[in-house]
Amino acid sequence: MGIKGSNKVTIAKGKPRPIRLSLGDKRSVRTQFGALPYRVKDGKVEVLLITTRGSGRWILPKGWPMDGETPAGAAAKEAFEEAGVEGKLSHEVLGFYSYTKSHEGERLPCVVAVFPLKVRKQHKTFPEHGQRRRKWVSQKKAAQLVWEPELRRIIRNFDPSTGKRGL
Repeated sequence: MGIKGSNKVTIAKGKPRPIRLSLGDKRSVRTQFGALPYRVKDGKVEVLLITTRGSGRWILPKGWPMDGETPAGAAAKEAFEEAGVEGKLSHEVLGFYSYTKSHEGERLPCVVAVFPLKVRKQHKTFPEHGQRRRKWVSQKKAAQLVWEPELRRIIRNFDPSTGKRGL
């Protein structure tokens, strides 16, 4: 017995409210919104990865909820600020992944909703230019470079031609 209808997940387009799932004391789970910047080159999907400002590991652009922005809109703003890209945004969630963010000496558990962003413009300069590196890589290579297993799965399973989600 299954559920009738679409299995797509869409986050409402209204004003986002941060979600905190309490684990007690200061270990509440935080929500973030991330973009999967991609392009199709010679029939192959390429993903734009950026480095963290601290450790230099490869990640997707992501950030906190923003007043007056939809979750996907916040992800697109982060993609511009952190990676210098703009494009066609989808409000359909590709999937979710978790990680632990080090912030001001604390370790914060975070869950990130990922939205696809088909890159149409790449800027030479952008707000975090000089603080991060960015690199276009194949979908397979992108999945190998990121650390989080759930994010690897999202990247590996993403298919923009069929709308297949990264779950």
